[in-house]
Amino acid sequence: YFQDLLNKSEKALYDAFPSIYGELYTQNMKVFKDLYSELRRYYRGSNINLEEALNEFWTRLLERLFKLLNPQYHITDEYLDCMVKHAEQHKPFGEVPRDLKVKATRAFIAARSYAQGFLVGSDVVKKVSQVSLSHECTRAIMKLMYCPHCRGMSSVKPCNNYCLNVVKGCLANQADLNTEWKYLMDSLVGVADRIDGPYNVDTVIGTIHMRIAEAISNLQENKDSLTAKVFQGCGNPKISTKGSSSEDKKRRGKATLEPKSSAQALEMLVLDAKGNLTALKTYWITLPGSLCSKKVMASSAADDKCWNGMTKGSYLPEVMGDGLANQINNPEVEVDITKPDMTIRQQIMQLKIMTNRLGNANIGNDVDFQDASDDMSGSGSGDSCPDDVCGKRLSKSPSTRQPETHAIPKQSGHGINGASSRSLPSAFLLLLSVAFIATQHLWR
Repeated sequence: YFQDLLNKSEKALYDAFPSIYGELYTQNMKVFKDLYSELRRYYRGSNINLEEALNEFWTRLLERLFKLLNPQYHITDEYLDCMVKHAEQHKPFGEVPRDLKVKATRAFIAARSYAQGFLVGSDVVKKVSQVSLSHECTRAIMKLMYCPHCRGMSSVKPCNNYCLNVVKGCLANQADLNTEWKYLMDSLVGVADRIDGPYNVDTVIGTIHMRIAEAISNLQENKDSLTAKVFQGCGNPKISTKGSSSEDKKRRGKATLEPKSSAQALEMLVLDAKGNLTALKTYWITLPGSLCSKKVMASSAADDKCWNGMTKGSYLPEVMGDGLANQINNPEVEVDITKPDMTIRQQIMQLKIMTNRLGNANIGNDVDFQDASDDMSGSGSGDSCPDDVCGKRLSKSPSTRQPETHAIPKQSGHGINGASSRSLPSAFLLLLSVAFIATQHLWR
């Protein structure tokens, strides 16, 4: 959605500026293309100082337009350097550059941090899903699922509390993700409120072309007074032999660009995302209960005719707490609480880092993605210019194209989106699913 906003803004600029500004645009196309390219690279995680990129754009645009608005003079590069120094204090583009810098930096910081938060969450899940089961856990699962058949009780379901102790023992390390995972979900919800609220991402990103047009109009209106002040500070340049351009009327065109609001679409996206994030907050500690109720089809806790690991009857041991430290007395799975899984500990640290980045984004502070790469490739196009301008690269129209996600860090995940976020994968889930299918077939 963010990429689509940027694409539409750029396309609107390409469509409208040639007829409005003539040579002012056609001779400076690269300046505009470079700006949108830098904005895309920043959004996708490249190590770019956004404020410096915007300042560079206005400086280059001022140099080019000053020459075109004064074609009767021969203006050298040295003179342009002097012109920029004297012109900046007179605000040649009005308040647009300062206003856009404040609003655009906050909007882009929030947008790219938000997108990266989903990618980091996805990558954490992927890495955690690759953690192998211990030998003790494998034995406990076999006892839970298959021993009733050996005892001639294939129709007896495992006791729910028995199942919970097995699964909590097997997923003890994963449950320790819960605290930092919850913080990440809360942080994403917080940034979502900013995106659809005070940072006004929809309006800011989608109307960049309009702010540029406003700035150019300001420069045209103040051309004479600005030129006089520059000449006073830098001296009069030599008269050029080329003379005035025939495009002067077009250069003085007035921009009449209309905004196309899509705030309702963003509001719906944010509401949907917040709902999914809220549902995911306690995912790691509710996973054992979900597996036992939906996959194992365990009996209720009060059932005295369920498989308790030895025979058909009640299950008396208490249910263990969540996390590694609470498994010291687990009666079903032998867990060494002194040896936490290092892969999961590393992912806990990744969650902490991303939560800190989102906290900075929430107050408008930029963060460096030190592990970002300038040559990242995402799942969509949009790394140079819109499809309608550079030729169609996808068969889908922009209105039906799915939001593009780009690997901002060197992540291998594919993001968490829509309904798929409700059932995150894990190696344990995969292994249990195979066992459950086989067992359910035997129970029939």
